[in-house]
Amino acid sequence: MAGSPEHNFAGQLAKRLGEHAYLVDAASGQTILPSDLPRLISSFAGSLLRAGLNAGDRILIGCILSPPSSIAYLASMYAGLVPVPIEEAVLISSLTGLLKGTGARAVWTEKDSRIDGIVDAGVLALHGSPPEKGTDTIPPARREESDLAVLVATSGSTGLPRFVMVSHGNLTANTEAIIRSQNLGADERAMLILPVSYCFGASVLHTHLYQGGGVAFDRRFMFPDKVLRAIQKYECTTFAGVPTVYNILLRRSNLRSIPMPSLRRFLQAGGPLAPQRVAEMRAAVPTTKFYVMYGQTEATARISCLDPEHLDEKLGSAGRPLDNLTIHIVDEEGRELPAGQTGEVTVKGPSITLGYLDEPEESRRAFKDGWLQTGDLGHLDADGYLWIDGRKSTFLKICGIRVSFAEVETKVAAVPGVYECVAASVPHPEAGEALAIYIVPDRGASEVVERVRLSLPTYWTCESINIVSEIPKTAHGKVSRVSLPVTPTGTDG
Repeated sequence: MAGSPEHNFAGQLAKRLGEHAYLVDAASGQTILPSDLPRLISSFAGSLLRAGLNAGDRILIGCILSPPSSIAYLASMYAGLVPVPIEEAVLISSLTGLLKGTGARAVWTEKDSRIDGIVDAGVLALHGSPPEKGTDTIPPARREESDLAVLVATSGSTGLPRFVMVSHGNLTANTEAIIRSQNLGADERAMLILPVSYCFGASVLHTHLYQGGGVAFDRRFMFPDKVLRAIQKYECTTFAGVPTVYNILLRRSNLRSIPMPSLRRFLQAGGPLAPQRVAEMRAAVPTTKFYVMYGQTEATARISCLDPEHLDEKLGSAGRPLDNLTIHIVDEEGRELPAGQTGEVTVKGPSITLGYLDEPEESRRAFKDGWLQTGDLGHLDADGYLWIDGRKSTFLKICGIRVSFAEVETKVAAVPGVYECVAASVPHPEAGEALAIYIVPDRGASEVVERVRLSLPTYWTCESINIVSEIPKTAHGKVSRVSLPVTPTGTDG
């Protein structure tokens, strides 16, 4: 049989699990010991094959923040199957479409047996935790580095997600580069509040287990102090979050008074966090390093990392590319631009994925000669640091002048009294397009609207500045401009 167990990413991860590789459910206290974890992955992989699945078959994995669903995800890959991790609630509500779109031959959920009555004929419905006493272990399936390892959902233009095809080689390359960029040791334990169905959450799981460390899962972030106390209780060394998470910690938690002596690093990705908020986080927990990162699902996960030692001089930057990736900034003709000039960010290296499932035309557009066309606009400075200036689709034209939403949001976020903000475009009879700005103010702030209006350049036609209680977000915590209120309350008109 072609391939090698050495190329099976989950097989290598299981082989590297060390004495610190605990999996913990922080809410219940359920703990899987390092001595049990490799056996559970292997025995669960064997049970999937005995159920009638074969190498290369796709299996939908209902993800919740728990040790069992992460074991099911890893065991599927270990067995040579192709897991498709989907948040469990989404899986149940969209199961028929997901089965059709992925060609999955099986569905697994930890507890939800509703799948029994939904799956198509010929599709296996599996649920339940991996057997605690399972001893019937198998070796990892033989795989090639180029073999499909996992299908990861990302946003698409239709009602169902688009799926990115990630290979075993992609996972190994990106995981090892992230470990180097974050200086992860073998005794790490991550606090994971992000779903494994999201590439950022998956990369935290991968890197900590692959390095021999552990992961604590906590689905109680609606009560952020419980998560902070769990970091303390389980001696977590890493916490990962998107910008929304850090805004919540700064605004709605006792971050500054709950001791977390074990915590070594904060990881931030999933969109830009205002530089002021980064500074606040560093002031709130000065003993913990803050890593700013940039990534895309199409590049497996992370693309660049801003080292904490350079945070002061490069605040606002997305850092340097990981050590096995190359970034070029190109113009509309694909020509590389010199430092300081803005163009599309393109990336090349071993973590650039195989393309989109069943979308050959879109794959050809986004993946050209090994270069990922990210759709993000940015520039490299003279020191090789990447600065994201916006996204191709997040520009508007005011009287023919292109204005980036990112530029607007950076300027507005710097106004005293603004806690969080987002910009959108609206039709305008004279300017063609105009700005609509949405602001969550700091507590007790007054005259914020007037200060924001005075901060805007005169050539930025602004239709409205709106005070809102919160900025709408996607399930992964990213800003959802399409969900902004059409007629918001508290507008200055």
